[in-house]
Amino acid sequence: MTHLVIADVGLVYRRASDDSELVALDGVNLGAERGEFVALVGPSGCGKSSLLLLINGLLRPTSGQVLLDGRPVRSPGADRALVFQEFALLPWRNVLHNVELGLELSGRPVRERREIARRNIRLVGLTRFERYFPHQLSGGMRQRVGIARALAVEPAVLLMDEPFGALDAQTRQLMAAELLAIWERDRKTILFVTHDIDEAIYLADRVAVMSARPGRVIDAVQIGLPRPRDFDVRNSARFAGYRHRIWQRLEEEVRASLAEELGEASGDRD
Repeated sequence: MTHLVIADVGLVYRRASDDSELVALDGVNLGAERGEFVALVGPSGCGKSSLLLLINGLLRPTSGQVLLDGRPVRSPGADRALVFQEFALLPWRNVLHNVELGLELSGRPVRERREIARRNIRLVGLTRFERYFPHQLSGGMRQRVGIARALAVEPAVLLMDEPFGALDAQTRQLMAAELLAIWERDRKTILFVTHDIDEAIYLADRVAVMSARPGRVIDAVQIGLPRPRDFDVRNSARFAGYRHRIWQRLEEEVRASLAEELGEASGDRD
């Protein structure tokens, strides 16, 4: 049985301002095997983030369904965890207590949750910083705390919404390498949203390409690069081939999305 199935999913938002409808997703079909790393790329506004919220159970699809191990997803659960682009750490809690948060909310005993939190802090290389507060950490370190917090609840599926988008280029590359090292250890199923095609190819087993709004999956590119991967793989001819194919599928959709945005902006001025 496929671990995660997104079956003919549609999502419609209703605008409160004029009660009109916005079709965000239309007939999305995608699956992920257990332990697979799937990246999602697509133009801005195509519904990538909404799709993660549907998988997490924070939104309900207007049509179709999301299945995890054959069971419909109807609400958030401990088997899924979401990592945001914004670090979303509680500023009054130190690293240890931020990582403990999900375990605390689920009622785990103090000793148990502290042990789990410290294990995951060690996994992301922040053992020396467990008493530090978010404002004392760099952006990359804060995002590592967010990843440790997500891993601490031991989800079957890790959902990552542009988690490195707010980082500088050098830190972003290092974080991508660290994420791969963490994934290699326990092989959780990961769905990773990014605008960076190179990042998607470097990280993923498969890259799903989404259309302009309303979003749907228009291609799924299997990435046959050997693992473990290092930065040098980005200079290979095979990597360039994957980049070319994905951009060919994406370019027209990005142009369509930009045209729609410019049309909406022009309408707003009229």
